[in-house]
Amino acid sequence: MPAPLGANRQVYPYVHGNGPVLPLSVPTPDLNTLPLPDLYRELASRRVAGGPSLVRRLLELARDEDLGEQGDVTTRVFAKPGAQSSCEIVARGHAVVAGLVIIPEVLSLMGGGTFRAAARDGDRVQPRQSLGRLDGDSRAILAAERPILNFLGRLSGVATRTAHFVAAMGPGVRSKLFDTRKTTPGVRVLEKYAVRCGGGMCHRMGLHDAVLLKDNHLAGISSADLGRFVTDAAARARASCSISFFEVEVDRLDQFESILAAQRGAPESSKVDIVLLDNMGPELLAQAVTMRDRSGVAIELEASGGVREDTIRAIALSGVDRISAGTLTHGATWVDFGLDAAP
Repeated sequence: MPAPLGANRQVYPYVHGNGPVLPLSVPTPDLNTLPLPDLYRELASRRVAGGPSLVRRLLELARDEDLGEQGDVTTRVFAKPGAQSSCEIVARGHAVVAGLVIIPEVLSLMGGGTFRAAARDGDRVQPRQSLGRLDGDSRAILAAERPILNFLGRLSGVATRTAHFVAAMGPGVRSKLFDTRKTTPGVRVLEKYAVRCGGGMCHRMGLHDAVLLKDNHLAGISSADLGRFVTDAAARARASCSISFFEVEVDRLDQFESILAAQRGAPESSKVDIVLLDNMGPELLAQAVTMRDRSGVAIELEASGGVREDTIRAIALSGVDRISAGTLTHGATWVDFGLDAAP
């Protein structure tokens, strides 16, 4: 069985807090075992060397694209300096919430205010349900309204879609649902957080934390040579960098058999942790599970491709360990929230 995502020590250019900015070997937690508040703190602390955190950069961009250099000219005319407001964030429909955790930082960037939550990320909410109350300077709250609702709408859409897919897998399956790198550019850490809010799991965060050999990496390598090639590649990868896992994509069972044959008796340093079975139907997936079980090789199997709400249960019933679906993020629709005057 592969080590949990992030269980190894990893070298990458993300550092935490105000620490050194050079690439470091730091212990990285398993993102899929962290409670949501701890997960957000972990993700929100990640930054590229020499800059603010990725989340902070995103929130600052959201501020800057709205306020520009003049600020909110409408509110400047409408709201008196020092005027105070109290508003509630209200759900307009059924949803799984994600994004409440960023509201205090958005308020801070927009000029201040307080947020008293009446719900938590991961909660299911109903139409007209209050998610919490904003109190503070009217100008700051009005400036923060649209960024807050934009983040809530997008992230709750991802969480809600993920929850629908998890529910569609149904009972009696062992498969876990994972996201992919098919995320909105710049918003990945928050969208992956939203997947967790909906009951899904985080796959690799990017190209920096795990190896995933896909068809373009393996072009020109025959099935007969594939197993030996990826086994050698796993050893080279672990010797040159610290990774969370080593994964290989195949789209035929003869490729998978080649990997199984090469992995029998392979040293730990050469182990393939996960094989991604690309665009295989439930029958082929079940055959792959049987091949793996009979081989005695400890490899997790991940199904990907053709994952929809109406197909995911059949895929899960094949016995695969993991299902990854880009549609959790790129297929999500926004959830509608409003900011209403508090009673």
